[in-house]
Amino acid sequence: MKYIVVVPDGMADHPVEELGGKTPLQAANTPHMDELAAHGEVGTAKTVPPGLPADSAVANLSVMGYDPARWYTGRSPLEAVSMGIEMGPDDVAFRCNLVTLSEEGPYTGKVMADYSAGEISTDEAAPLIEAVQEALGDDLRRFYAGISYRHCMIWAGGPVGLDLTKPHDILGRPIAEYLPDREKAPEIYDLMEKSMAVLAEHPVNQKRREAGQNPANAIWLWGEGKKPALPSFQETYGKKGAVISAVDLIKGIGRCAQMDVIEVTGATGNLHTNYAGKAKAALEALRQGADLVYVHIEAPDECGHQADMEGKIYSIEKIDTEVIGWLREQLQGTEYKMLVMPDHPTPLELRTHTDEAVPFVIYDSTAPNKGPAQFSETAQTSLHIEDGYQLMARFLGRG
Repeated sequence: MKYIVVVPDGMADHPVEELGGKTPLQAANTPHMDELAAHGEVGTAKTVPPGLPADSAVANLSVMGYDPARWYTGRSPLEAVSMGIEMGPDDVAFRCNLVTLSEEGPYTGKVMADYSAGEISTDEAAPLIEAVQEALGDDLRRFYAGISYRHCMIWAGGPVGLDLTKPHDILGRPIAEYLPDREKAPEIYDLMEKSMAVLAEHPVNQKRREAGQNPANAIWLWGEGKKPALPSFQETYGKKGAVISAVDLIKGIGRCAQMDVIEVTGATGNLHTNYAGKAKAALEALRQGADLVYVHIEAPDECGHQADMEGKIYSIEKIDTEVIGWLREQLQGTEYKMLVMPDHPTPLELRTHTDEAVPFVIYDSTAPNKGPAQFSETAQTSLHIEDGYQLMARFLGRG
């Protein structure tokens, strides 16, 4: 038996007036998800435990079968692990976004114009982070370039529990009330403010302005934590696992769980990712000996943060056709189980994650059931998994 987990990040949503009261998932053409639901086990799962943030790290730990209440230490250390950064027991990792702040007025009067600096390319971002490291890094704090707008700062012996704000939660808002507390985190505040002087007139940003693109004119630090010590997935569940994602966070969870992490050319973490490439890589991993492959697609979440309704529907349909549909076709005649579920909702109206339960469907090619006709947030089901991390054991027949 082979096992496939497909995670359309942030796919779950609320009803949208422009869609006649439907959610993007309900409005999208998803024949393959619906077919799985019609012949599978449909339910809901709570992936974000009480008291923890509605964060992709928390939710994906749950989906992958790890209790976040026990193992979550922050998202940034997981990203640091994925980037190959060595962390000591006292090191604290911070996510370092390259963002676009409004360019007029004092720092406290600026607005979060773009949390991703126009989804800046990795090639453009690298010299900007190098400039930040040269100007602001020291023996205690070092900046590391990642992918696109997602980067990392490691602080030896740094603080935790700072309650820093996610930049994608404040898109279009004045930053003043969301800046770090200058008493609790004066160094974080100063690094963020000083980054504007480093980046504002950098040649990369001058070219971006000339091209009509948002400049990456500041850094934004958040999501701090220490490196977790996850038990291996194979030891926990008896299955050799592989992870496919464009996002350092998910790859970091995979590496901490000692799963194979597979890189896919053209996997971007946005709407225009290589959907088909991820599906082909998943099939190849199964053929090369993996028992389970975890396929994570970030696009619906990014569209939710940007309030891009059409993009979200488009990404859901691409996942349905080029990932789920293609894999089902290739796996005909074989014994496999497929779990499809978002990690958390990212409602268009809110532009941020929520902690509501998400729908899931488990399909078993050897024992098809009769389920609802459509896979959606409102599918009729009495099955609810309150501790979402327990769903993985159920999926693998161990619960």
